[in-house]
Amino acid sequence: MSLKAFHLFFIAISIILAAFVAAWATSQYRALHDGGYLAAAAGSALAGAALAVYAVKFQRKVRHL
Repeated sequence: MSLKAFHLFFIAISIILAAFVAAWATSQYRALHDGGYLAAAAGSALAGAALAVYAVKFQRKVRHL
């Protein structure tokens, strides 16, 4: 596995983890109504979105190499 492929794989796994954390935090917020869980859900969702944008930019950058 090339370094480029490993990097894209690691980003994909990180996006999936961020989605799971956001879903978990959302369910905890619904059960306990604690604002910290809501903040964690929003932060994880934003991190996942930022990772997705980074993955696209990285793939475009290395495609030309």
